[in-house]
Amino acid sequence: MSITANKKAFHEYFIEEKYEAGIALQGWEVKAIRAGRMNIKESYVIIKNGEIFLIGMHITPLPTASTHVNPDPTRTRKLLLHAAEINKLIGKVERAGFALVPLDLHYSRGRIKLEVGLAKGKKQHDKRQDEQEKDWTREKERFLKEQKN
Repeated sequence: MSITANKKAFHEYFIEEKYEAGIALQGWEVKAIRAGRMNIKESYVIIKNGEIFLIGMHITPLPTASTHVNPDPTRTRKLLLHAAEINKLIGKVERAGFALVPLDLHYSRGRIKLEVGLAKGKKQHDKRQDEQEKDWTREKERFLKEQKN
C-alpha cells in the first residue's frame, strides 16, 4: 500500500532498477508518516562510507509529539539494504554514472519501506517526447471513449 510517490522522479529520470529499502526511523516519525505528514519530492539518496542515506525527506512532527524528543523534520535517515545490494549500487553509481532516487514510500507487512530507483537523468528533448506521448495516449483514450458513446 503506497503512502506517497515521487512522480517528479519519473519525469526527471529513466528508472533502470528498483530496490526496496527499510528506513531507520524514530517513533515520532513513524506516527507522523502514518498520519500522512511527509514529503519525498525534494529528497535524494547518497552513498557515504559504504552506507546509504536519505537526505531531505521532510516529516512534519505531530503536535502531540513527545516533549523529551526534539524533532528534526529533515534529518538524514539511514536506509537499510543487504550488503550485496549496497555493493552493487555503489558500483553502478560510481562507475556507470547512475543516481539513486527515492520513488515511493509504502507499507510492507506493517513496516514502512522506501523504493529506491537506480536512475539516469533525462535530457530536455526526452522530457518533451515523454510529454507528447502522454498527451497522445490521453487524446487516443478520449477519442475511443467518444466513439463508444
